[in-house]
Amino acid sequence: MLKTFPMGGVHPPENKFSAGNKIIKADLPETVNIPLSQHLGVPAEAIVNRGDEVKTGQLIGSSKGFVSSNIHSSVTGKVIKIDKSLDSSGYKKASVSIQVSGDEWLPEIDRSSDLKKEIGISGEEIIKKILEAGIVGMGGATFPSHVKMSLPKGKTAEIVILNGVECEPYLTSDHRLMLEKGEEILIGLRIIMKALGVNRGMVGIENNKKDAIQHFTNLAKQYPEIEVFPLKVKYPQGGEKQLIKALTGREVPSGGLPIDVGVVVHNVGTSFAVYEAIQKNKPLIERVVTVTGKGVSSPSNLLARIGTPVSQLIEAAGGIPENTGKIVNGGPMMGKALNSTDVPVMKGTSGILLIPGEESKREQSSTCIRCTKCVNVCPMGLEPYLLMTLSEKEKFERLENEKVMDCIECGSCSFVCPSNRPLLDYIRLAKFRVGNIIRNRK
Repeated sequence: MLKTFPMGGVHPPENKFSAGNKIIKADLPETVNIPLSQHLGVPAEAIVNRGDEVKTGQLIGSSKGFVSSNIHSSVTGKVIKIDKSLDSSGYKKASVSIQVSGDEWLPEIDRSSDLKKEIGISGEEIIKKILEAGIVGMGGATFPSHVKMSLPKGKTAEIVILNGVECEPYLTSDHRLMLEKGEEILIGLRIIMKALGVNRGMVGIENNKKDAIQHFTNLAKQYPEIEVFPLKVKYPQGGEKQLIKALTGREVPSGGLPIDVGVVVHNVGTSFAVYEAIQKNKPLIERVVTVTGKGVSSPSNLLARIGTPVSQLIEAAGGIPENTGKIVNGGPMMGKALNSTDVPVMKGTSGILLIPGEESKREQSSTCIRCTKCVNVCPMGLEPYLLMTLSEKEKFERLENEKVMDCIECGSCSFVCPSNRPLLDYIRLAKFRVGNIIRNRK
């Protein structure tokens, strides 16, 4: 029987239109706009000035604080502006704009396709290089990877889990990366294991990616410390806590972190970025982005430089269909709508989804009918209908007691609600307010 998490979950239509399409390199844009905050934590600080000439891979933003991440130039050119500009969050944030003049990489970056298996540096040196390379979680959370590998005092890692689930409908960037860069990903996993002093690695892949499962199973035969597990197709199988429960049976406590049960989880994209940073001296300056949708003429998996305008990737996939009603950064369950396609590709940009007009409109919301569907599908065992009601009434102390901060914002509750209640919207608002209360208390 396929492994899965025991509580809740849904199975939305998969719509993996681009799964069979190989990764292709996106063209270099004329100008890139590189935000200095592409990670959870403190924004980086610009270390270049207007008029400076920069090369591909050059550091342009230095991390400020422990939970922060370096930012590098993804192109060669001249810095034309350092100012606040719109990013995918919908807010204006500090960024560096570079007019592209070429593509001259720093000489220390190994651009060859040679596979490097031997890990020649220590665990401490690995973590230092990951910090320097600006690696963050590539699954969307964008948590600085060096922080995740710097274990809190008294905590010990026993297992590293590689997340190859990609349970969001439509998205296929991880799937294609596993098929085309599988060995590099597994070496990246071994690098992470060495940094953490762990001798057991697990790779979880949903069973709708049988080619990736077979590929990784064959590759893992040379690494006895790594096991590959097919997982039942159920959303949100890729949630950290759900994946840990499915693969190990361990349950992360309320308010806790994976390390509390001896586990560290990384996305396959992060593992590939770690391989490139350690074995090739390459900072995180590009990523694979799925551009897709029911009306998109050429659903694509594009290797795009950080800072590339989203509009350029959409054009590369055939342009915006006439009936498009909404453009989403990410997948349909957890992604957020964009109000402009001029925003840049960022480290956490896994996909751009173009939704037809008839599917993008919200249905009229009506009174809760107490059907308990939202409760039944919640993978965290919460009561979404109650959390929404408390959020409407601004009962924030009660919301904290009802574990609103445990919500992983998967959207399963909104997906099944027959009354079309905006459950997730109100829960997100509640989490924002309760989170502020908790931080102020500390």
